[in-house]
Amino acid sequence: MSPASAPLPVILDGDPGHDDVMNVLLALTSPELHVLGLTTVFGNVGLTRTTRNMLITRELARSDVPVHAGADRPLVVPTISAEAVHGASGLDGPHLPTPTRDIEGEHAVDFIVRTVREHPHPVTLVPTGPLTNIALALRLAPDIAQNVARIVWMGGSTDTGNWTPAAEFNALADPHAAHIVLTSGVPVTMIGLNASHQAIAHPARVQAFRDLSTPVGDFVAELLAFFADHHRERYGWDGGALHDPLTVAWLLRPELFKTRPMYVQLDLTDGPSQGRTVADVWNVTGHAPNADVMTDVDADGFFALLVQRIAAYR
Repeated sequence: MSPASAPLPVILDGDPGHDDVMNVLLALTSPELHVLGLTTVFGNVGLTRTTRNMLITRELARSDVPVHAGADRPLVVPTISAEAVHGASGLDGPHLPTPTRDIEGEHAVDFIVRTVREHPHPVTLVPTGPLTNIALALRLAPDIAQNVARIVWMGGSTDTGNWTPAAEFNALADPHAAHIVLTSGVPVTMIGLNASHQAIAHPARVQAFRDLSTPVGDFVAELLAFFADHHRERYGWDGGALHDPLTVAWLLRPELFKTRPMYVQLDLTDGPSQGRTVADVWNVTGHAPNADVMTDVDADGFFALLVQRIAAYR
């Protein structure tokens, strides 16, 4: 985005989560973006905790952006959660401050519908959890699709899963919602595990946040240190994969990434492959692409951007 461009209007929808917090902090300190609101959904932990974590993140950012709580369960399938990765609070690791402001009364889905309808310019939606809120908004108010510029989703994968052998967590948590979004006709950028597993916060990258010597820099470093434990145990990596911040980073610095148009279909069957994002990497079906799928990440450039923007918090 050129310096003369107007800030891009965005709504961030997430289930914080360590990496969601990084994404929100990145967005709220980036002048290229106009964050219209923060909406929450069940996911990494239950809705009460993801909402509290979003309020904590807003507190850290010293922002007045409104927070709206949304769906507390998936459309069809049983609820899953990821305390094994994020801890009981969803943000285990650092000391968590007590939020001083509460959520707005309007439900997240109603907020998304109203805001997209009323905004004079197309709005970009940035979901980093299960797609329940976004799917409900598109089903309840199909007219908003014409004023959604793009949906930039962290979810899915072109290859293996992380919650089952076949499925990534966000896709598995509400596959029917993901199906609605991918068949909505709205432009979608899908940032899956095949991309985010290229962005590992190894110790030197964590230290760069500590070296900022700021409260937010220290908070981020503590988040990443805790987040590394699960990845070290499961994958043998020396750090956690920063999935969610790739969404906002792509909006800010698309030159750091490569994407390819693909046809992506959700496996909705009741079995071991449920929630898999079946990506037609080689266009063997001949179906028209319905998503731009991230394939490559300049990890050094991505982490340099994160450190630069987190350094703005004093």
